[in-house]
Amino acid sequence: MNYKKKKFTLLIANDDEDTRFLMEEALREVRLAITSEFVENGEQVLDYLYRRGQYFASSNWHQPDLILLDLNMPRLDGRETLTSIRSDPHLQQIPVVMLTTSHRRGDILLCYRLGANSFISKPVTFEGLLEVMKTLCEYWFEIVSLPPDM
Repeated sequence: MNYKKKKFTLLIANDDEDTRFLMEEALREVRLAITSEFVENGEQVLDYLYRRGQYFASSNWHQPDLILLDLNMPRLDGRETLTSIRSDPHLQQIPVVMLTTSHRRGDILLCYRLGANSFISKPVTFEGLLEVMKTLCEYWFEIVSLPPDM
C-alpha cells in the first residue's frame, strides 16, 4: 500500500473537451490526494513526461504515478504514445491504463501487447465514469505499491 506518499499525480490524455471536463468532475468526488494533469494528445503526453515545451520550466511538474491514455487522439494516438513510453527505460515503470471508448477485441489485445497495465472501456454515463474513476484511483493509489520516482 502507498502510505508514505500522500499526493499522487495522474496524467490524463484525452482529446475530447467534454470528456476531460467529466473526468475532472469525477476526480473531485474521489477522496484521495490527487493532482490531475490533462493533455489533449500523445505529443503533449511526451512533452509532459520529457519536460519539453510548456512543461520545461514548470515548478508544478511531477512525474506521474499513473497515466490514463485515450486510444484515438490526434497527432500521436494512444498506441504510439504507449509504445514510446514503454521503449524508454526512464518511463517504462509508470503504469499506463488505456481508458477509451473502444470495445474492440483487437484494440484490447494490441494495447496489452504494447505494455498497457489495464484496458478500460469508458462508460457512457457520468455515474458510470464516476464509479470507474473511484475504483481506478482506489486501486492504483491505495491498494497497489507503485514504483518510486526515478
